[in-house]
Amino acid sequence: MRIALAQLNPTIGALEQNLRKVKAYYQKGLEKKADLIVFTELALPGYPPRDLLNYKGFIDKERALITDELIPLTAQSGVPILIGANHRRDNRLYNAALFLESGKIKSIHLKTLLPYFDVFDETRYYNSSTDGQIEMIGDLPVAITVCEDIWNDIAYFSEPLYDTNPLEKLFAQDPRLLINLSASPYHYGKHALREDMLAFLAQKHNTGIIYLNQVGANDELIFDGSSLVFNNRGELLYRAPADKEELFIVETANLFKPAVQIVPPDVDDIGTIKQVLELGTKDYLSKTGFKKAVLGLSGGIDSAVVAALAAEALGPENVLGIIMPSPYSSRHSREDALELVKNLGIKSRTIRIDEPFKTFINLLNNGKGPVMDLAEENLQARLRGLILMQISNREGHLALVTGNKSELAVGYSTLYGDMAGGLAIISDVRKMMVYELAQHINALYGKTIIPERVIEKAPSAELRPDQKDEDSLPPYKQLDPILELYLEKNYSPSEIIAEGHDEKTVRGVIKMVDTAEYKRRQAAVGLRISPYSFGAGRRAPVARGFEHY
Repeated sequence: MRIALAQLNPTIGALEQNLRKVKAYYQKGLEKKADLIVFTELALPGYPPRDLLNYKGFIDKERALITDELIPLTAQSGVPILIGANHRRDNRLYNAALFLESGKIKSIHLKTLLPYFDVFDETRYYNSSTDGQIEMIGDLPVAITVCEDIWNDIAYFSEPLYDTNPLEKLFAQDPRLLINLSASPYHYGKHALREDMLAFLAQKHNTGIIYLNQVGANDELIFDGSSLVFNNRGELLYRAPADKEELFIVETANLFKPAVQIVPPDVDDIGTIKQVLELGTKDYLSKTGFKKAVLGLSGGIDSAVVAALAAEALGPENVLGIIMPSPYSSRHSREDALELVKNLGIKSRTIRIDEPFKTFINLLNNGKGPVMDLAEENLQARLRGLILMQISNREGHLALVTGNKSELAVGYSTLYGDMAGGLAIISDVRKMMVYELAQHINALYGKTIIPERVIEKAPSAELRPDQKDEDSLPPYKQLDPILELYLEKNYSPSEIIAEGHDEKTVRGVIKMVDTAEYKRRQAAVGLRISPYSFGAGRRAPVARGFEHY
């Protein structure tokens, strides 16, 4: 049997737009003489549709498009479709895979395991089913599953999240092939875990595996595609691209014989981080209706890396950098910002904030001059945010936030200032990884894109004379490991201290993290690259009495 697999990039809620894409790829599958054409989880609504699922009209519209547009295709061509879709039964909603054949829905395969952690909230919308059944496709018995249902094998995971493993029931019925329709978002390390787990399942059950994953970004989630095909020996036969749509063909006969050439394991490194951040940036702008971006260029490493990523994702002609010197800005910072502009080929403007800053100081200090306190430091950041939002409003550019995860974690950022904007590209990238990105960008292009002085100089907000980040924070080489343990591994202070970190530093960092929660609640959408990022996946209360620092 010849199976066509469509790794597509849907837009959330754009049912008719996504339908046109599905129909176009169905036609491509027909042209390649496919016997079955497969699409990803929730292919028409896109994943995750979130509270759109609360509207009956949305669910009804999806089903009408399937009934009126997709099902008739299978009667005309004789080639069936397997597609992820919402399914309502007995007034309950399910995440399902529909097998469409000969002008009807031949079978429905309902999702059992509903993720409820981190960025996932499927139990809010869906019901779970244990109806697992095998589908005969041609003369091949096939287990059809939806995303999470393959992620709970107790022989692979030492601490499974769920009480049941849907695959056990399915493989008791002796399928020869497992097809999984997924919308599985990226985080660092996901590639290796995914490939290792699927190879294990293929060997355990002596089955071929087709894993079809959504590609593209929706809000903060970046779906990395990388769809996979394994033979029954657990050998990887094919991996789809991580950053674009593709239709690829699987000959099922190849799933039951040794691989002619085994695809080497995927590499998930700093280059992957760059790739997914650019995909997330490009998709966020295009799916929200923007074509151009604006950002502040301080001459520091964070804004330099954001500008480089945006220029690659959107094209340098669509990126505008605003240089906004204050009375405390150094000459080298302005020079570095201008050199970056030249190296990237982006547009730029210089707008000094000296005069508006003086005006506000006179107004707020009753003509007594500056007092050099935190409020005046923040005033400069807020004037810059005001300028960026004015340009965004007037010229239709999306304002990019340039803060990194380390700063956002400890509150080293200004509400309505450097936090102002519509998309925070590196808000899930710790400071030391920002340096890695900068060095990788220069190495990748074989020339200096980000000026060496930007990489080498001590980071500074330049909001007061001779200011350095380390005046207020631990060195980033100390800070980042503490943040990783606290935020991504949920270590307690005592556990972090036991790892060899200074007790005073640990407790000080955790206090900063916890007391800055109110800032993050008001932050821009940030692209997710870690297993536990700020944003939709973090639900810490702002007003609380528990303190463990």
